[in-house]
Amino acid sequence: MKIIVTIALIALFLISLALGAQNQVVVHFNYLLAQDDFQLSTLLGIFFATGFGLGWLICGSMYLKASVTQRRLRKRLEKQNAELNKLRLESTKG
Repeated sequence: MKIIVTIALIALFLISLALGAQNQVVVHFNYLLAQDDFQLSTLLGIFFATGFGLGWLICGSMYLKASVTQRRLRKRLEKQNAELNKLRLESTKG
């Protein structure tokens, strides 16, 4: 099922890319520092790539934070398990 969804998303992306490349409409774009005329397909491509990059950056930082937290908690758990085993051995001896 996962493969079908992936193939469908790739096909949808390629179709939208092909249709967007044929769109040669020139639009006037005002941005913070100046204004200029761009082709709509170029402008959409720039914004798509920027959003994709920001999404990967945000998800990557969240994944890194989660993996660091997991590693820290795993070390704490191992330490507590070692202490618990030590206490169990002491209670059976004494």
